[in-house]
Amino acid sequence: MAEAERIIGTPDIPEAAGAEPEHTDKSAASGERSDSPGAREPAEPAEPSGSGSGSEEKAEQAERPRGKRRIAVLFTVAALAYALDLVSKIIVVAKLEHHEPIEIIGDWLRFEAIRNAGAAFGFGEAFTVIFTVIATAVIVVIARLARKLYSLPWAIALGLLLGGALGNLTDRIFRSPGVFEGAVVDFIAPKGFAVFNLADSAIVCGGILIVLLSFRGLDPDGTVHKN
Repeated sequence: MAEAERIIGTPDIPEAAGAEPEHTDKSAASGERSDSPGAREPAEPAEPSGSGSGSEEKAEQAERPRGKRRIAVLFTVAALAYALDLVSKIIVVAKLEHHEPIEIIGDWLRFEAIRNAGAAFGFGEAFTVIFTVIATAVIVVIARLARKLYSLPWAIALGLLLGGALGNLTDRIFRSPGVFEGAVVDFIAPKGFAVFNLADSAIVCGGILIVLLSFRGLDPDGTVHKN
């Protein structure tokens, strides 16, 4: 019996004899592997992607203030051009209309108040309504383009266009003979050239600047195309 109890009390099972120490050893081994530098290597490749996205976010945050400043320049230039045109026309209507022209540089340049129902420099007097629609479309396009504006020269050019278009559009809407058919006030009369106003000058200067920027390959968003 004693021999049978001895045999039964010590079963020949691997788990009872040495599985628990082996489990401890495996845990220790796995603990060593988790603490070792090699265990952290799989997490390291994720860092560049995170840093890349962080740099992109920083770049976007840096671009936003720059874009806002360009928009501010656009509307500042437009407001200045519009104000100068509006004030000059008020003075011309009050002091110069129905009066003799004022000679500035002899016969080469004089101020003469006239009403122009056409486009800039007196062209197309039979299409007043069409020019009014075109001016309105130009204003809408510039306002939409301003959201993607990151170039200072483009901001100045578009500001000149916007201010000039608003100046002449104001005449089209509020001056006689009627709404959207009003005649624009012109007063700058060079010798041998059509009579124009400050709004026309702003439109022409803005258009010339846009052509130059396009030849240089500069887009409104600041992208430069090299030929």
